[in-house]
Amino acid sequence: MPTFLDFEKPIAELQGRIDELRETGAEGGVDILSEVTKLQAKSDKLLKDTFAKLTPWQKTQVARHPERPHFKDYVAGLFTEFLPLAGDRAFGDDQAILGGFAMFRGRRVLVMGHEKGDDTTSRLRHNFGMGKPEGYRKAVRLMALADRFALPIVTLVDTSGAFPGLQAEERGQAEAIARSTEACLAAGVPLVSAVVGEGGSGGAIALASGNRVLMFEHAVYSVISPEGCASILWRTSDKAPEAAEAMKITAQDLKALGVIDTIVTEPLGGAHRNPAAAISALGDAIERALDDLTQLTAEALRRDRREKFLAMGRVLS
Repeated sequence: MPTFLDFEKPIAELQGRIDELRETGAEGGVDILSEVTKLQAKSDKLLKDTFAKLTPWQKTQVARHPERPHFKDYVAGLFTEFLPLAGDRAFGDDQAILGGFAMFRGRRVLVMGHEKGDDTTSRLRHNFGMGKPEGYRKAVRLMALADRFALPIVTLVDTSGAFPGLQAEERGQAEAIARSTEACLAAGVPLVSAVVGEGGSGGAIALASGNRVLMFEHAVYSVISPEGCASILWRTSDKAPEAAEAMKITAQDLKALGVIDTIVTEPLGGAHRNPAAAISALGDAIERALDDLTQLTAEALRRDRREKFLAMGRVLS
């Protein structure tokens, strides 16, 4: 059973009653099938109705759900022959950003992305998916390799933002993010990016400046977290729900604004409820995007990215 979020309490209560009935029936030999079926139908309808009208803040909570698939899950579910590549050849290896060569449905590609970790030990090892300068410099190195060997690039974005610590600033965090963004825009091979959870600030755009930007329907993508925005505007993070509404951070808003290209449908209740289905859906979307881009020349790919990003923010009179 998934971990329920605050706004899912009515669903959690129904599911709890269902579990109690099943346990009672198993212990006492009582036939409770009819009642369980009725309650399960009610629970399914409530889940569907709830997720049909999520607020931006609720989507943020879903995007941050600890049980959502992570980079390693997508690699295991979509890619074969994954060969991880480490280090930036300047300082060290950042475990928040992982990448390497792999096979994707008959194509040799370079895949990289943020890894948040799924337990306390791995989250600390991967720094909760918050990349350091050496992580973004590793990304630049890997994109250069992909360019050299004419391999399409697939990036999976899931970070609350680049690491904001003193050490990262001392090692040139802003410059590293800018170089990684530049490398995305300059690549002469197809680059497909997918926001699979949180797309936070420069830490996200450094890997998401692609020809095609995909986004899960309950993912979020923004220049700052709702809490950070609220702290700046209202001097309190309690206003995060209002900030999330104003910032237009949902896939639906960003598709309408032309920031992303494709919304990938998630299983009912979010990707964490059926990771295999979510991973498969993302794979299909990535495959379609690569099919569209494969025939373009290097110059056409660069021009496509340039036109795409220059068009963002334009207002038609």
